[in-house]
Amino acid sequence: MKLKSLLSASAAAFALFAGAPAIAEDAAPPAADLPAGPEGPALWSVSDEDTTIYLFGTVHALPKEVKWYDPEIAGALAQADTIVTEIKMDPGSEAAMQQLAMSKGMLPAGTTLRSLLDEEQTTSYEAALGKIGVPAQAFDQLKPWMVGLSLTMVPLMQQGYSPDSGVEKIVLSKAGDKPQDALETAEFQLGIFDGLPIDQQIAFMMSAAEGIDEVKATLDAMVAEWVEGDADALAEIMNEDMDDPALAEALLYQRNANWADWIEARLAEPGTVFIAVGAGHLAGANSVQDYLAEKGIETARVQ
Repeated sequence: MKLKSLLSASAAAFALFAGAPAIAEDAAPPAADLPAGPEGPALWSVSDEDTTIYLFGTVHALPKEVKWYDPEIAGALAQADTIVTEIKMDPGSEAAMQQLAMSKGMLPAGTTLRSLLDEEQTTSYEAALGKIGVPAQAFDQLKPWMVGLSLTMVPLMQQGYSPDSGVEKIVLSKAGDKPQDALETAEFQLGIFDGLPIDQQIAFMMSAAEGIDEVKATLDAMVAEWVEGDADALAEIMNEDMDDPALAEALLYQRNANWADWIEARLAEPGTVFIAVGAGHLAGANSVQDYLAEKGIETARVQ
């Protein structure tokens, strides 16, 4: 698993860090200049005679100063009877997910993380920890996938990104007391990472360690395309390193197909639904829209 794959893959990976302070106290540099483009973030709709389903691609963590909430998004959200996200994102659900992650993310007694690494990996890993101000022994009891998430999120948070400023959090706050639903459970999403063979977990962790200096620039590039509504360019950035077919199937394609099934079933019920999911699921080959098209269901670009 590579860095860009993670950044497009899982709301749970980001929600684990909601409300958490950055480990280091260094002042964050200014966020990248990301003005809203002429169209704004991409928004689609699927509809029949009595049902409308909006599909909005999100970024799970953002600097708080990025402006993206525009009249088209506000109008679609105002029409919605129900708000749907990848996983439940209320405070109670997030607290339960963090507890679940810690129970799943611990190594067996008697095994340490660094005992699983060779000498070269240990050197790179410890150097990455040093860059974010974390002692070498701090993560010794955690599984590699859990550490990989930390090595991705902590530098982002130290440089101005936050899950609390992520798109889903803003959408849910704007929705007020409207009913909420979710396409998946946090247990399912975390299980994707926890179910990886140990060698793939280590490869993911080492990718995060070796890319720790580039993680902010990578997400800046994704956000810039997202803000401008260029779904094709965003897909190219997000999915260019999805070079493991089995992992791509688990992280993106099978989930996209499942969500298309959900949308097809929901069209049988009247009403208006606003679905907010990671933008990588709504762009590129084998997107949710592609699976809907296979069912003869057309999606229309709203903006």
